[in-house]
Amino acid sequence: MGARFELAGRTALITGAGSGIGRALALGLARRGCHLALADIDAAGLAETAERLPAGLRVSRHRLDVADREAVAALPAQIRAAHLGLDLLVNNAGVALGGSFEQVSEADFDWLLGINFWGVVRMTRAFLPLLRESPEARIVNLSSLYGLIAPPGQTAYAASKFAVRGFSQALAHELAGSTVGLTLVHPGGVATRIADSARLPADLAPEEAARGRALANGYLKLPPGRAAEIILAAVEQRRARVLVGSDARILALLERLMPASYWPVLARLMRRP
Repeated sequence: MGARFELAGRTALITGAGSGIGRALALGLARRGCHLALADIDAAGLAETAERLPAGLRVSRHRLDVADREAVAALPAQIRAAHLGLDLLVNNAGVALGGSFEQVSEADFDWLLGINFWGVVRMTRAFLPLLRESPEARIVNLSSLYGLIAPPGQTAYAASKFAVRGFSQALAHELAGSTVGLTLVHPGGVATRIADSARLPADLAPEEAARGRALANGYLKLPPGRAAEIILAAVEQRRARVLVGSDARILALLERLMPASYWPVLARLMRRP
């Protein structure tokens, strides 16, 4: 193996490629000469991403709900037919759900876990055999800053992202010494539409919902293109973990220093004008 995981001429599958970090990763990979399989539940978003890609690459689009067990199981055959093989699996698709644990319904909790966690597990299970056929391959799993810290109002989201973290770390240990590596990603506040599209409790007052979305959007500052470049650089360097953004780096350190008491400190800092 060379010093870098070279992306030119490889084939990557990205979930959630219709917007946000997924779209930015597709553009970044395309600039590096990587062929692309783009997957998203949003067909219009997929089309827009594909339109922005340069000519000369092999690109396929796949409308996919990663929570759909049968659809995920059928996808490897489609990827093999379109691309012959796969070198990079990027499990990026994710959704958000606001509200306290008592406010959030069991159905909505299950909905989020089906996408954010089970989508990652099922995509990995479905594509690991295909990845093993490559001389060298990688899996890229997106956790979150909320896979490092767990603020109130994020029981479902934090549970899913901590689960992705644990799953990825254990899987990386199992894959050690094989031709498949794994990069675990913890993005901080990236300027995507995740807060605007988040589900909220049905009985939440409209003004409270608007305040919550505005507050969440205030923390989403890092441009998706910058986040994608940080992630892709980590993939090229075969890094096991990457913290994306200064907020992720600072809060990861705070949690490490104060694992049982970081939240009161962080809450006080957040209340400062």
